[in-house]
Amino acid sequence: MERTCCPSYTIRLKASDFVPSKEQRRVYRRMQRFLDGTLEVGKPMELADDPNASKHTGSSVNDLVSSSSGNESLSCGTKRENKAEEFMNHLSNQIDKVVHAYTESGEFPSGIQLPKAAVKMVSQAKRKLSVQGSEDLLYSSNIAFQIAATLRRTRSAERDVQQLRTSKHSAEEVDLCPKSIAEKLAASLNQLANIPELSIRACNGHINFYSTAKCGSSGKDDQVVSLPEESGSRNQSSSTKKSSEHCQGQKRKLEIRMKRSTFDPEEYALYKRYQIKVHNDTPDRVTESSYRRFLVDTPLFFVSPSTDGMVPPCGFGSFHQQYIIDGKLVAVGVVDVLPRCLSSKYLFWDPDYAFLSLGKYSALQEIGWVKENQAHCSSLQYYYMGYYIHSCRKMIYKAAYYPSELLCPLRYQWVACHIARPLLDKRKYAVLSDFASVQDGESSQSCIPESAMELQHDENGLEDSNDVLLGEDEQMIEIESESSDEELELETSVLGSAAIDGGDVTNVLVGLRGSRLRYKDLQRAFGPSERSYLETQLHSYQRVVGVELSERMVYSLG
Repeated sequence: MERTCCPSYTIRLKASDFVPSKEQRRVYRRMQRFLDGTLEVGKPMELADDPNASKHTGSSVNDLVSSSSGNESLSCGTKRENKAEEFMNHLSNQIDKVVHAYTESGEFPSGIQLPKAAVKMVSQAKRKLSVQGSEDLLYSSNIAFQIAATLRRTRSAERDVQQLRTSKHSAEEVDLCPKSIAEKLAASLNQLANIPELSIRACNGHINFYSTAKCGSSGKDDQVVSLPEESGSRNQSSSTKKSSEHCQGQKRKLEIRMKRSTFDPEEYALYKRYQIKVHNDTPDRVTESSYRRFLVDTPLFFVSPSTDGMVPPCGFGSFHQQYIIDGKLVAVGVVDVLPRCLSSKYLFWDPDYAFLSLGKYSALQEIGWVKENQAHCSSLQYYYMGYYIHSCRKMIYKAAYYPSELLCPLRYQWVACHIARPLLDKRKYAVLSDFASVQDGESSQSCIPESAMELQHDENGLEDSNDVLLGEDEQMIEIESESSDEELELETSVLGSAAIDGGDVTNVLVGLRGSRLRYKDLQRAFGPSERSYLETQLHSYQRVVGVELSERMVYSLG
C-alpha cells in the first residue's frame, strides 16, 4: 500500500446513521419532480464525467432508442443546454487556472490537493436577489467555501497530529474566510479571464458572473451567455422554449426490481451503450463475454430467503437491481447482498438520463434498501461502496455519504472519513488507525461533529492466513525488498519501542518450504541482524492478529 501510486481503502457506511447532504436531497427531489412531470427535461444528453459512473428492450443498442415522442421529450432544449454546459465548463477552467496560479505563487499551500471548481447556472428566482442596475446574475461558483473547508481540515490535522507538517506554508498563515478567498479569485479572474460578456464579482463567499448586457423583459430562465462562435437565432430559442414547455405535465412511473445475477440481453444492450457513450469504449471491446465475466458471473452461492430473521426476502448472493421508468430500462445496479451488508459493485445507465444523476440516486436507494431490510435480517447494517482512492476525483463522491468510514489496511480498524481525509490530503498512504484517537481527543472537539465521534473496531476480523511474505527465494536472509531498512524504520515507528520489546513471538507459527514450525525452533537458523529484522516483523504481525491467532495461523516465509 505504501508503494503503490494509488492506495485504495475499503469504504462503508452504517445505513442507520446516514445523514443525507443538501446535494443528495436535491438529487432525490429532482427525480421526484421528473416522475411527477414538473421537471423540465432539457438537460445535456452527453456526459463526459459523472463521478458515480463506475461505482463501483431488445438485443441491440438501437432497440433502446425511445419512440419518436419519447425522443422529442428527452431532447427538449438539448442544444441550448449543451451551450450552457460548455460555457460553464469554460468558466470552471478559468477559476481552476487562477487557483493553480495562487498555489504556484505560494498564496495557497502547495502540499495539499485543492478541489476543482464547479460553476452553476443561477435560477430565475435567485437572480432577482442579486441584480445590480442593468446587470443580471447568470452563473455562480462556491469554490471559495470548498477551498476554505480543505484548508481548515489541513490546519486541524496539523494541530492535532504532530506527524503532519507542511513543507513551506502552514494553513494557519492562510486566511480561511470564504469571503476573502472569493474576493481574491474574483479580482484575478477579472484580470486574467477574457470574458467580455460578463463582469465577475465576489459576494458573501460566492464568485458571481453577471451579464454586462441589458436583459430582456421576458423574465424567463433561458438566458445563456455563449462563447463567441455560438450565437443561436431567436427563432431557434423560441422553438426550444415551446418544446420545453410541452415536455412538462406527463407523470411517469419508476419501478426498482431486484433480480438474481443472470445474463439479460436488454441489460447487455444498455451496458454496451453506456460504455461506448460515457467511457468512450470501442464497440469491439464491449463484448458479451467480457460483460458476463465482469458483471454476471459470480463466485457467491445463492442462499434462499427465510422467515427466521436471518435472510432478507431476496436471499443472499449477487443481484442486478433494475431501474425501469414507464417500462423502459434506464439503469442497472450490480450488487452483492451479504449477511452484514449490501456491497455496490457497479452501475450503468442510459446516457439520455444523465441529468437525473442516476449514480447518486441509486446509492440513495441502496442505502434505503439496507434500512428497510434490517427488519428481515437484523445483521444487515452496512452499505459498502467498494474502494476509495483519495487521489481519484471520480471516487471523492463516496466520502460524501456521511458518516462513511475507511478501513485501516494495517490493523483492520474502521476510521471515520472526516478523520482520514485530512491525512490523505498530506500523504497518499497513512496508517489510519494511528490517528483514530483524534476523534476522541479533547483538542479535536471543535472540528469534529459530535455525531461522528464513534469508531468501529475490528468488526471484519481477519480472513487471510498468509498476510506477510518476506521473500520468494529459498534464502530468507536476502530479503526481496530493496528498502528493508526503511521498512524496519516504518514498522518501528508504528509499533513503538515498548511494543517491540514486549510480547513473546517464540510460539508464532511459521511456514517454511511446506513445513510449519514454531519460531523458537527456527531462531538459530538466522544471524543477529536477520533475527532482529524477522522478530520486528513478527511483533508487528502479532500485534495485528493477536497472540492467539498468531499461534494458529501460518506466517509464511516462502
